[in-house]
Amino acid sequence: MISAKTRAAAALLLLTAVSCSPRSGERVETGQIDSAGSSPGDVAESPSSSAPDQQMQAVLTQLEALHPKPIPQLSAAEARKQPTPADAVKALLKKEGKSAAPEPVGNVTNRTIPGAAGPIPIRIYAPKSSGPFPVVVYYHGGGWVIADLDTYDASPRALANLANAIVVSVHYRQGPEHKFPAAHQDAFAAYRWVLANAKSFKGDPSNVAVVGESAGGNLAASVSMMARDSGAQLPVHQVLVYPIAGYDVNTLSYLENAEAKPLNKPMMQWFFQQYLRNPADGKNPLIDLVHADVQGLPATTVIAAQIDPLRSEGKDLADRLKDAGVEVDYKNYEGAAHEFFGMGAVLDDAKAAQEQAAAGLRKGFGATRTASAQ
Repeated sequence: MISAKTRAAAALLLLTAVSCSPRSGERVETGQIDSAGSSPGDVAESPSSSAPDQQMQAVLTQLEALHPKPIPQLSAAEARKQPTPADAVKALLKKEGKSAAPEPVGNVTNRTIPGAAGPIPIRIYAPKSSGPFPVVVYYHGGGWVIADLDTYDASPRALANLANAIVVSVHYRQGPEHKFPAAHQDAFAAYRWVLANAKSFKGDPSNVAVVGESAGGNLAASVSMMARDSGAQLPVHQVLVYPIAGYDVNTLSYLENAEAKPLNKPMMQWFFQQYLRNPADGKNPLIDLVHADVQGLPATTVIAAQIDPLRSEGKDLADRLKDAGVEVDYKNYEGAAHEFFGMGAVLDDAKAAQEQAAAGLRKGFGATRTASAQ
């Protein structure tokens, strides 16, 4: 077990780096998280040949029709110009004669805040009702290399409405221009900024949670770890949506989904190459979450997709959190693929996953309000 002294030293080392950077299935709650009903560790993950369900396949077919180029064959600059699953959803809606307009929320504000090494963009989504509101700090995906606030616009909108919370969507420096731990430093800087400034946008600074998808799920969990180790206020809840939680690209789900869409093994290897400075970074606790000290982290919702190379490590992380005494709500969505979470406009599974995430957030927000009232 890693001691509190060791954790604090590690956090101090990372925070010093921040300050010195140059300016430029079926869900079972409260820890019983195996979809078959077994306790964590009782049964190894079973092989699966699950195929996309009809709704998911329609999105994947539409994505293919947009003719994206294989990302591992591209430079980062070229990869950032490729059509995305979000583009496929919009194209599918238009094809079906439906509106592709974003889900309405009360208000959306774009601004920049101080990052760890210069300004970073954020987007603040406010609900329609009056505040003060609890706050979600949201980190988008993209392998720490591609995507931005526009690519991941749907998820924050849904969470703002379902959780009745302000959502602060955070961009961050990306590789290969900015190597590890740049994105992680920006993620923590944004979290601390929200704690210090929530009142200025009708947020409750005592009631702040973190949410992230894919690489953003990794950032969300890392922020919780950095908050714990530095003595900062812990998030009241964390939602980790198919997080990057390890560096092993030979897990069962990696082997099953070696050529899957929209995420596969060669793409993950490319992302690691673009963002990490060297292979040793892959063993850093902020990347290799499944081997990190996860004691003392906030209650956690973990959402997984069956057709996803990251599925196994997400399940492993959920198990390890539970073993460390963390309350966990885990669900693997059969027939869904990586990136499905923000597709509520076309996927029933996405709507269910968004409600699962919002339920965890509402529970965390409610627990904080109850404690403060006592």
